[in-house]
Formats: sequence, C-alpha cells, structure tokens
Amino acid sequence: MRAVRNTDQGILVAEADEPGGPGVRLAVASMGVCGTDVTFAAGGVQGYIYGHEFAGTTADGRSYAVEPTVYCGACDQCRDGHVQRCAAPEHGTLGIFRDGGMCDAITVPEDMLVELPPGLDVRDACLVEPASVAGHGVRVAALEPGERVAVVGGGSIGLLAAATARQRGFDVDVETRHEHQRMAAERLKAGSVAGTYDVVIDAAGSEAGLARCAELARPGGRVVLMGVYQHTAPVPGIVSLVKELSYVHSIAYSRHDGVRDTERAAALLAADPEIARTVITHRFPLADAAEAFRVAGDRASGAIKVVLHP
Repeated sequence: MRAVRNTDQGILVAEADEPGGPGVRLAVASMGVCGTDVTFAAGGVQGYIYGHEFAGTTADGRSYAVEPTVYCGACDQCRDGHVQRCAAPEHGTLGIFRDGGMCDAITVPEDMLVELPPGLDVRDACLVEPASVAGHGVRVAALEPGERVAVVGGGSIGLLAAATARQRGFDVDVETRHEHQRMAAERLKAGSVAGTYDVVIDAAGSEAGLARCAELARPGGRVVLMGVYQHTAPVPGIVSLVKELSYVHSIAYSRHDGVRDTERAAALLAADPEIARTVITHRFPLADAAEAFRVAGDRASGAIKVVLHP
C-alpha cells in the first residue's frame, strides 16, 4: 500500500507493508495535514508514517474518525479521563513518532474509533481530531454566561475553537493574519476584535500572538494557550503582572462526564456542515502529498486545512 513518509528528499509517497495485527482495519478516506506535520517535515523528522488527523471506513461500510491517542487506561490520569496526560511509557499519538494514518489503510484499536453521526461525511471527518483539540481548549477555558471571548489566530484550530464556543452560546471575535482567514471567520459568524475580553484563546502559537492575547485580555482575564511552543512560552511579563492574568494550558483531548471530546467534535461538525466547507480549503490525492504539504505550509496562499484523499 501507499504511505506518506518524510525522507532526505522531503515528503514522499512510498510503498509500505499492509497493516496487520489486532484491531479494526480502516480504508482511510481523509487525512488532514496538521501544522505539526508541516513543522516536523521541515525539521527533517523521519522514521514513521505521518498523519494523526484521519478517518476511514471498515469492510462492512461503517465510517469512523480516529482518536489517535495511545494510552494505558490504568494510571490515575487515565482513570480520571485525562488520557492526554497518560503516565505510561507507551503514551503517545499515532502519526507522531509512530506510524499514523497518511496511507491507504490502517489497523487501529477499537477504542480509538469514533463513529460518525448522520450528517458528517467521512471525507470531512479528518476534522474531528483538530475540532477535538479546539473543543477541549474551549472547555478548559471554563466560560461563564455573558463572558466575552476572543480567539487570536485564524488557522483551523482558531476557527474550530470559535465554532465550538459559538455552538455553546457565546459570541466570539477572531483576530486573523490573512484576509482569507477573516472571510472564513465571518462565514462562521465570528466578529472582529474590539475592546477587551474575559477569555482570549491563543491559537497562533507565536510570540506576537501571545502578546496580543495579553493585550486583549481584561484585568483579571484568562488566556488559554492552545498554540504550541517548543521551548519557552513567551508570556509578556509586565502586562500579565499588572492585569493579574491567568494562563491556562490545553493539550489534545480527554473525556468529560463520560463523553469523549472527539465525540463532541463529531457532533459539532455533523450539526453544521458549513464548518467543514469553510475550514477545508484544499483537497489533494494521496499521490500529491508533497504538494499538499507545500500548500499547507504557505498560509498566504489561501490554505486553512489541507486534506488528502486516497
């Protein structure tokens, strides 16, 4: 079968062994190119099949998104539903330093499957994983009725966070860098930033973006960090001190009240097909993975979420 790997020559579609072992075999139908994938590829990270945002169909015709977290289920964090904090050595994510879903077929444990609700096409269901990241971040923000919410960053995570907060009854404003991101935010009924906010979500992952979050937060406000900082998060000191801002970190997705964030994300996308139509801007065949990665890494080109299909 075909699989996407990073090599000394860059992203290539190479032959790989057919999936085996225990679990459920999926014919992969959609694969999202994440910013992490682009960063890792540019940094020369090799040795596994890429892809942690993917969905597919079983031999009997059932379609699923995949929650790619590998966890033990037995440690204190897992028992409390925080599988993203699993303390076991095997903890990790399919497609990040271990084989993932950018391929024709994959076998995954049954407990990774997220059945698609009516209204969510499997070709769009690779969005379940990033929508889960966004949904988890909105949940840990602990929004209270009447609070003002802003998102800094108009990529897929920022837009999905805005869509999630709106679905939960909040008005949301989004600050974007590019005009196509602003247009996408407007399609999702998000406004433009003005004034200060009770909660500001960092979906930019940059020093300038985090500084803007602190600027937009009201005194005593909360900043939710969903951006990824490889080393030190550049929290602006004086403004954070003077305003007594609280910084809340959010990573991946978990379970809350017995429901997985991935299940909530699938329901969100099924209820509003406009989200997928807005966030997915480019689709490529699997054979064109190198071009898909190039486009995904060029936000000025109009890309938000780039998706591969077999």
